[in-house]
Amino acid sequence: MGTDTRRTPLHDVHERLGAKFTDFAGWQMPLRYTGDVAEHTAVRTGAGLFDLTHMGEILLSGPQAGQALDYALVGHASAIGVGRARYTMICADDGGILDDLIVYRTGEQDYLVVANASNAALVAGELVDRAEDFDTEVRDASTEYALIAVQGPRAVSLLAPLTPTDLATVKYYASYPTTVAGRPALLARTGYTGEDGFELFVAPDDAEAVWTAVAQAGEVLPCGLSCRDTLRLEAGMPLYGNELSTALTPYAAGLGRVVKLDKPNDFVGRAALAKASAETPARKLVGLVTESRRAPRHGYPVVDPADGARIGEITSGAPSPTLGHPVAMAYVDADRAVPGSALAVDIRGTITPVDVVELPFYRRSS
Repeated sequence: MGTDTRRTPLHDVHERLGAKFTDFAGWQMPLRYTGDVAEHTAVRTGAGLFDLTHMGEILLSGPQAGQALDYALVGHASAIGVGRARYTMICADDGGILDDLIVYRTGEQDYLVVANASNAALVAGELVDRAEDFDTEVRDASTEYALIAVQGPRAVSLLAPLTPTDLATVKYYASYPTTVAGRPALLARTGYTGEDGFELFVAPDDAEAVWTAVAQAGEVLPCGLSCRDTLRLEAGMPLYGNELSTALTPYAAGLGRVVKLDKPNDFVGRAALAKASAETPARKLVGLVTESRRAPRHGYPVVDPADGARIGEITSGAPSPTLGHPVAMAYVDADRAVPGSALAVDIRGTITPVDVVELPFYRRSS
């Protein structure tokens, strides 16, 4: 572990649980506890408990906080209702994606922006710069939060006895100030697994009490970053640095729906994004499946099975515990992106057949 690697407030808990750790975005994070497949399956069939304290939290407050975010981000933050959340992005002037975000509107003049751990400092700095002409305060509050996620079909029954909030009334992408295990929390019905579940923003000093209360409330498995990756892959959810980057606009990533070109005022990257909206991307993001036991991995070439010509690249890939065979996401030439197309992946010199399928690979039944 590097001397500058940070530990979450739950680090000692993870050690007691026997976690294997990994350095991720400057944090020492649990990679797995009991095993990747067991943890993945727990989230799909029961409930899993995650420490996500490495994520970044930036607060904006003031009379023009909404307008500042409208200018800084591609979404229409001022149109978000109080208590609701929205998935959005922050882009550069040229339209390249700097990060994908969730914005929670926690009050009439208050917003919480959650950024990926690897981009948290960049996003905070950009928001400070972009908000300087607006009547709003921007504060990187990442050290003031611990973030715990409870994900899976049993998340509601597990969490319900621990909070006065009626979870049946909490909508998807909504958040409520409440208590969990007697500790103040912002409870949000959001997640990154493809399952129902909640994310709990709590004070670092309260993290262990909340984690322990959830862990003791019923059958739930602690889960690490490894199964979080296979869960989001099955659900077709993009990961920054894999499916998203500064080299891609939201339109090139197939996520043009998050760009609100009809917002009343200008925003950073608007001209470039308006141009991108009228263009057909050269490559499209697709799902790939294979009957091979060897999984396509990030960076592997996608090739034409007839002549071996390179026609794309794998962005994420792994064996799917839910489906029983490897799956992958890839950017491929647009004319080869039709579901049902037979392509191939060069897996360390072995040309492996794959088929193009619609994303996501997995969708929960209810």
